[in-house]
Amino acid sequence: MAAAIAPAPLNAADRCDRCGARAYVRALLPGGGELLFCAHHGREHEAALRARDAEIHDYTTRLAETSPTAPDDER
Repeated sequence: MAAAIAPAPLNAADRCDRCGARAYVRALLPGGGELLFCAHHGREHEAALRARDAEIHDYTTRLAETSPTAPDDER
């Protein structure tokens, strides 16, 4: 039995396959491919991906994180 390997976390270089915005959702397809989506397109396509047994990794909680270098009035 093969061990599952967790995909690398998404970073700023990962872009949405639909619009090119920063990706926050990764869908691993049963056939081995992957799709990356921004938060908007991730929500839009979530039901269809789940219906096709895609494994979805949602990192949209990062949208609420504030950079440690942000000015105090932005924290």
